[in-house]
Amino acid sequence: MSPDEPTTDRESPIGEPVVRGDPSFAGERAEEAVQFDPDDPESLATAAEVVEAFADDTVESADSVYMLRGAAACAALVRGEGSYKAAAARTGDAVTISFIRKWARVHDLPRSIRQYVAAGEIAPTAAKHIARVSDHARFQLAWAVLDSDLTVREVRAVASAINAGTSPAEALASHDVTLGELRLRLPVETYTELRRRAALRRVDPAEVVANALESPDDAAGERY
Repeated sequence: MSPDEPTTDRESPIGEPVVRGDPSFAGERAEEAVQFDPDDPESLATAAEVVEAFADDTVESADSVYMLRGAAACAALVRGEGSYKAAAARTGDAVTISFIRKWARVHDLPRSIRQYVAAGEIAPTAAKHIARVSDHARFQLAWAVLDSDLTVREVRAVASAINAGTSPAEALASHDVTLGELRLRLPVETYTELRRRAALRRVDPAEVVANALESPDDAAGERY
């Protein structure tokens, strides 16, 4: 992986409310965002309480920002206790190892994906399945959810196929999704210039766009 490609590794401290603390995603609730510190016993105790409540309240219709808070608490608890098993043992009987693992993985998704979860454009239940795959497949599956209106059941099926060895493109194609296909609406002047450049170069407009994105920009070193 080149240094200019996005990474799926988190760089920010576990539990830092980067997305939950951003008013553009969380609105007025951004001021209430809590950071969980796995090295602080009191913070870890709070995380355990949050995870217990989260396990009791988790439903598909639950608030997305609330669910990201629960995911952050799960991740902090795992880091603080050292394993999924120990994290589950720190909480009530209703919290399983599987529950902790699934939601901790959601917190470990790149910021560019989690912000769509916070905004409600990617369902938290779909994010759990996106988090099951690794590397760039996470980005590819997440963007397919945004561009193709995949259901949670379809996201789960695609994630399972990818983990079984099918390429993301093939797994998505089985659900009538063409990976890399995106319909854009551009300002008229931008559209005119795009078409002009493509004509002079005798290439498809998509090639002009792709070439433009090959240059490093401020988002290349995305921090999570």
